[in-house]
Amino acid sequence: MKIYVTAIVKSKATHRTEVGAVLQNMVKQTRQEKACETYTLHQSIEDENTFVFYEIWENQEGLDLHNSQTYVKEFIALMEEKLENKPIILKTKLV
Repeated sequence: MKIYVTAIVKSKATHRTEVGAVLQNMVKQTRQEKACETYTLHQSIEDENTFVFYEIWENQEGLDLHNSQTYVKEFIALMEEKLENKPIILKTKLV
């Protein structure tokens, strides 16, 4: 079953450029993963500190493998210091 993910990431204003660069690297790396069907990064027009990922994964196993990658772990290491709060992750399915 395909997994659809929307992830909302809010950086601290002082770290927006650094967080954005890390997120863009994740896009570059993730799009090479076999189970990744779609992986796009958006930035809010109203609040430039807010980034939104839209992702489609072939299956849960592919998403699990993604979450174990080094570049995802590097992002997780930034969270406490560089983000306003913990990212909001919504896993969904088509209805």
